Amino acid sequence: MTDRLRRLKDKANKLPLSPGVYIMKNKNNDIIYIGKAKALKNRVSQYFGSQDKHSPKVQRMVENVQDFDYILTDSEFEALVLECSLIKQNMPKYNILLKDDKGFSYIKVTKGDWRNIYAVLQRDDDGAEYIGPYTAGFSVTRAVEEAKKVFKLPTCSRIFPRDIGKDRPCLNYHLNLCCAPCSGKLSKSDYEKNVQSALDFLKNGSKETIKRLTSEMETAAENLEFERAANIRDTIRSIEKVGSDQKVVSSTYKEQDVFAVVVMDGKACFSVLRFSDNRLFDSEHFFCDEGDKIPEMRGEFLTSYYSMNRKIPPRIEIDGEVEGVENIEKWLSGKRGTNVSVVIPQKGVQARLVEMCKSNAGQKLTEKYTVNDRNREALEELALVLGMNKIPEYIEAYDISHTGGSDNVAGMVVFKDGKPLKSAYRRFAVKGFSGQDDYRSMNEVLSRRFDEYYIHKEQGETVGFAKLPDLILLDGGKGQVNAVLPLLAEYKIDVPVFGMVKNSKHRTSAISTAGGRIDFNARKKAFRLVTNIQDEVHRFAVQYHRKKHTKSALSQSLTQIKGIGEKKAKNLIIKFKTLEAIGKADKEALKSVPGITEANAVEIIKTFKGE
Repeated sequence: MTDRLRRLKDKANKLPLSPGVYIMKNKNNDIIYIGKAKALKNRVSQYFGSQDKHSPKVQRMVENVQDFDYILTDSEFEALVLECSLIKQNMPKYNILLKDDKGFSYIKVTKGDWRNIYAVLQRDDDGAEYIGPYTAGFSVTRAVEEAKKVFKLPTCSRIFPRDIGKDRPCLNYHLNLCCAPCSGKLSKSDYEKNVQSALDFLKNGSKETIKRLTSEMETAAENLEFERAANIRDTIRSIEKVGSDQKVVSSTYKEQDVFAVVVMDGKACFSVLRFSDNRLFDSEHFFCDEGDKIPEMRGEFLTSYYSMNRKIPPRIEIDGEVEGVENIEKWLSGKRGTNVSVVIPQKGVQARLVEMCKSNAGQKLTEKYTVNDRNREALEELALVLGMNKIPEYIEAYDISHTGGSDNVAGMVVFKDGKPLKSAYRRFAVKGFSGQDDYRSMNEVLSRRFDEYYIHKEQGETVGFAKLPDLILLDGGKGQVNAVLPLLAEYKIDVPVFGMVKNSKHRTSAISTAGGRIDFNARKKAFRLVTNIQDEVHRFAVQYHRKKHTKSALSQSLTQIKGIGEKKAKNLIIKFKTLEAIGKADKEALKSVPGITEANAVEIIKTFKGE
């Protein structure tokens, strides 16, 4: 046990056996975790004993604890209420924090003669009609899918009337799922009736739509329009079938939420099914790290979920034991204003709903964190080719881009589990020198990257620059590799480094080592993976270079104007983006740019007018 853990354990052992809230802090005195306890001494001292008993998440939290505070309460319930309040105020890093970012959903009706309907997450200024907003995105998406299916509206990417008659109808037409305006056989008025019926279905519900259609069917039959009556009859049957299908996902109780959690390899996924009027109207899922105890995780999740101003139902079904469930029920009842029950169903419809919720959680967790077989095989193959002892699940790749030594930049891409992790991509502008020297550029970029590693690690972070890769790949041969190996030794970074070599056709051909090269079999999965990585890092670096080079060229052209230096030119570019926009700007708009005087504005206008 380290001196730090010993000191913290001694302090914890002096706590009273009373209910309260404990507040963990790092060396910067930042709050990193808030918890509650029935007996503070027993709960807090558990953190600073044997670390082997903790989950990886709790181990990481304890590694960063330098001190803790506590607040005594009169009861365990008061501790729960205080904990919820403090978590909401401080958002500690190691608590389960759920972002309330669902926003609103809309039904979009495109403009024009051949309208269509879509479920979207935001309104655009595009002239379309928007119905909403709705708070349940899941429900909106499903309703639009049902309406398009029943009234046979196209779901393809074709644009009408542009694509009418250009191609044969797709499979949906032959399955009687689309009216196929692309065929050219459907009149504009008949298509518009389908759209209007779908909108009526979405706005007024299936009962009103069936009532209206039944009346139309009877009128058509009376007028001896038997074909039209038969088509309306089929539409009614489709609506009734959709309604009967929906009843499969129904609940015994009018209003309730169903929760379930699945844990796998240190990660957890909570799924939520929300019911109103006995029908499923929304579905959500959230990911977090595994805690020490699942009952504790369930309790923390419930308090976090309902702290986000969500409507609280009278009944909550959950897949297992919840720590402190009595106090959570009391807290929820106080927020709702009537009694709230948290129940673990054992059989029947409710138990099947919980099982369905758990299956959803397992599926989402598998999709998010499990590497598919092809990627795993490629990574295993790459480890074997490079003689690595472990599979490189987290790979960083670097490439330099410039034009004759000017606007020198680098791109860094990350591949996690064999797939691009775009949130971890980074761009570097080479600052240490000017001119063309790819070796020196790569050395500077890696040096800055490792500086960031130690800075972020010192701050207790575990992602981004604070995470070292399992493998570093450089776009280039052994010269690039030898340029950075001494740097890794200097920084005491133990990560394998290899180069990615291209042939005369600019195709990946081999892996470069410090002393030679490893040729690839082009049919191997590892070869395709390295090719993808090299192509992606090259694309990313070149994209950044072009953007920087364009700005540099704009800036240089602006500095030819009397009185405009580099700083003023840069401010003009930031404000107007393009030379065309600068040329169209009037005097007042130009003067609103920092540093631009009236005399400068006059010179700019004269220059663009050719005077």
